[in-house]
Amino acid sequence: MDKLLESQPGWVDSLSETRSALARLSTAERVADVLRTHLIEGRILPGTRLSEDTIAGALAVSRNTLREAFRLLAHERLLVHELNRGVFVRQLTVDDVIDLYRVRRILECSAVRATAQYTPGAVARVRAAVHEGETAARDGGWQQVGTANMHFHLALAALSGSPRVNELMHQLLAELRLVFHVMARPQQFHEPYLGDNARICGLVEAREGERAAAALADYLDRAEQQLVHAFTAG
Repeated sequence: MDKLLESQPGWVDSLSETRSALARLSTAERVADVLRTHLIEGRILPGTRLSEDTIAGALAVSRNTLREAFRLLAHERLLVHELNRGVFVRQLTVDDVIDLYRVRRILECSAVRATAQYTPGAVARVRAAVHEGETAARDGGWQQVGTANMHFHLALAALSGSPRVNELMHQLLAELRLVFHVMARPQQFHEPYLGDNARICGLVEAREGERAAAALADYLDRAEQQLVHAFTAG
């Protein structure tokens, strides 16, 4: 059964909070970025039908602008348009999971190896994401732990110093967050990786890029296996 936008009012309300950021530049790209961020943070579920009127009203943008944003996100494989039914958040397959992790290994492991590209600010963002996840776990906010994990991997990719890598990682992780919803017990899934994140962060801070990349590759292998199992078991 489709998950109607109206059944998840919380994330629609949070769209209204972005109006000030859109006020100066209400472009389709910026609207797409707002929606992509909501997907990365797990606020919009796979299968959700997106109402043009409701979202355009929440963001105070035109329907034409919103439609162009939808087209951009559909190109990124985050949304699908179903004839005579509307626009929906995409529901991924096990093949999508395998391909996402294939690309993540290329981007993230290469980024952590490139120690010559590290900047103090980029390394600090990795540590900040680790702290974010640990704080959310202490508070029992496992949805927030998942969001912090997204921030951690974005920060790892950002070690490369490449705006193009950053952009691609945002797209990949928005897709990945749609995959995470298959895990029925988020604490059981996310909790073991908190320690891994801290260890990889320590290696990054020590500029031991090869060891960090090896630890990350093992990490990604385990996460992929868990998600593939969840998809096939379901």
